[in-house]
Amino acid sequence: MLLLLADYLSDYYSAFGVFKYLTLRAILGMLTSLLISLVFGPYMIRKLNTLQIGQSVRSDGPETHLVKSGTPTMGGALILMSIFVSTLLWADLTNRYVWTVLLVTLAFGLIGWVDDYRKVVEKNSAGLPARWKYLWQSVAGLAAGMFLYSSAISPAETELIVPFFKNVAWPMGFFYVVLSYFVIVGSSNAVNLTDGLDGLAIMPTVLVGGALGIIAYLTGHATFAEYLHIPFIRGAGELMIFCSALGGAGLGFLWFNTYPAQVFMGDVGALSLGAALGVIAIVVRQEIVFFIMGGIFVLETVSVIMQVASFKLTGKRIFRMAPIHHHYELKGWPEPRVIVRFWIITVMLVLFGLATLKLR
Repeated sequence: MLLLLADYLSDYYSAFGVFKYLTLRAILGMLTSLLISLVFGPYMIRKLNTLQIGQSVRSDGPETHLVKSGTPTMGGALILMSIFVSTLLWADLTNRYVWTVLLVTLAFGLIGWVDDYRKVVEKNSAGLPARWKYLWQSVAGLAAGMFLYSSAISPAETELIVPFFKNVAWPMGFFYVVLSYFVIVGSSNAVNLTDGLDGLAIMPTVLVGGALGIIAYLTGHATFAEYLHIPFIRGAGELMIFCSALGGAGLGFLWFNTYPAQVFMGDVGALSLGAALGVIAIVVRQEIVFFIMGGIFVLETVSVIMQVASFKLTGKRIFRMAPIHHHYELKGWPEPRVIVRFWIITVMLVLFGLATLKLR
């Protein structure tokens, strides 16, 4: 929106031409979303408290979590508002990738909102039934995959890129849609599973989102893409604005979500942010690198799968509790220790993921 205004004003005042630079708009986008989160955060927390929209705590969880009961949830709406406002202000609104990630984020946010609403307002502990949740997630994920596949204008947009190899790219054809579905839906639920401790999910989301923003910028820049032997995808760089907005909104939310949390993001935040990361990874053709950088999300998901499979097959549990962050809590780790160590692991994985761009 402001880009269009800057383009118009630059015809009269050349100084406004500076707003055409993607890097400047990314910085401004991050600052905008951060400011929105910090300004409106206290109001939203008070409003959620007034409406008695509080978190329900699992009775079989760690005893230290009992004090969290009643903490306002659905705070992910603050993150989404900050992201949307900032992206709409600073991104190129003629870019199809920007609208794709915005609409997918909105769709998964609505699914999460319904789930949260049923749990905390209607007092239905089951929330949105799993079959309906996965149905609508599948609809949104497949729709995004189909759109990106049908609107691709170059072969590079639908090839599977393998890290560490310069010239290994597999033309996927329609399998691109299938992969997109699994990445989007899987990433959405993986972030949701990780969101179990104060600040545990949001910081890895910010870190991975920031790395994807860097990759988006490089992928959308013909010179950098050629130098790094990654596919050049015209227009992908504009996703850097969304990633920057996500980073600012996430850090602003962390101000209130850090231990001990004043507010939780709920499914409305976790499901939508996970899906957004998945879409961006697909657009920049770095699904495997995304799998590496989001290793904490993968670990949390695998721990749940292993726990359920083991209990059904043998009647025994592998972990004291799943997802795995609860396992370490029950082993005696203080909650902040679990959180910060998982953050540190994410930093290392993100740096390794970025390094794969050059190690080819």
